[in-house]
Amino acid sequence: MRWRADAAGWPPLAAAVLGAAAAIQAAARMDERSELTVAGTLLALGMTAPVALAGLWPIAAAALGALATLLCLLTVTPPTVGGVVAVGVLFAVAGRRRPARLVFPLLLPFLCWLFLLIGIVPIGGVLSADDLAAGRRVAGGLLGVMAVAAAAGTAWRVRAETRRRDAAAQAAQESLLAHVARGERATIARELHDVVAHHISMIALLADTARLTTAGMPPEGAQRLVTIGDTARTALTEMRRLLGVLREDAEPATAPVRQPQPGLRQLNDLLDEARSVGSGSARLIVSGAVAPLDQGIELTAYRIVQEALTNARRHAAGAAVDVELHYRADALLIRVRDNGPGPTRQDSGHGLAGMRERAAMAGGTVATGAGPMGGFVVEALLPTGAAS
Repeated sequence: MRWRADAAGWPPLAAAVLGAAAAIQAAARMDERSELTVAGTLLALGMTAPVALAGLWPIAAAALGALATLLCLLTVTPPTVGGVVAVGVLFAVAGRRRPARLVFPLLLPFLCWLFLLIGIVPIGGVLSADDLAAGRRVAGGLLGVMAVAAAAGTAWRVRAETRRRDAAAQAAQESLLAHVARGERATIARELHDVVAHHISMIALLADTARLTTAGMPPEGAQRLVTIGDTARTALTEMRRLLGVLREDAEPATAPVRQPQPGLRQLNDLLDEARSVGSGSARLIVSGAVAPLDQGIELTAYRIVQEALTNARRHAAGAAVDVELHYRADALLIRVRDNGPGPTRQDSGHGLAGMRERAAMAGGTVATGAGPMGGFVVEALLPTGAAS
């Protein structure tokens, strides 16, 4: 454990420093009763010596410190400053480890304080009322030092555990989002595979059709068309083999080509579906010079709108939704806004991460947040390459 590795360093040094300070203070109290000075010095060292054990055995060290404190009080020997500091250190360290086990060490000075409070004579003979009052003050003060130190150590422990839990939760969230991103990439790859496969199969089909239907074609031209068709079919087979691991259904290479993935022409169907499941009004607003786009861009735009509508339905059920498409010279701007409250924690949803992943793979960006008039807005900018 890291605590065990660090514990061998500072406790013995701290015990030596506090013990020396306590012994010097006890010796400075020398008077005509030298036996009290010797006892005070031994008790002062007894209160500081357990600090050397605080790193490895904090509870036992705290109990020894409390016992030395009890003897100090019962013999009516004033504690030294070093001893008081040592007791505070002992209980603070113990509070960081096992605060529940400090109950018994805390009971020792508390019982002594009760004995003095009710007038029970400690070791050393009959005491005056002033002596009892002074003893009660000392016992109460030491008890307060122990309690405050233990509370401080416990608070440190709670704070450290909270930080560890927060760090673990953050790591788990990041791992989950990374897993979602990997899954989203796999889904995108499967969908783009279908789009590309459709185009490649069309190349092969057109090459074969041209070769078989064109009259008077030279043999060299017919052979080139055969090569084009064979190359397209080979590319289709290799692509399916390469991306087959991403397919959940593990289609064989000879399986029929899937139909093309949805595009912007299917957005009205998507809005009809959103209205049919209980959402509020849903409108499609198109502006700019409408132009045909690459099918991969249309698929990305469709999926972003689909996820944005799902997000609105999840966080703002019944809210009105506007889907805006603005065609620019070299980009398509998508804006989906609703008049609901929006997610309570921005950027925490898996759907938002998936939209960003899709846009990034198409060379675009996605921004999300509260709208200027309230509600929640998803805005995506996808480059179309039309300007080039």
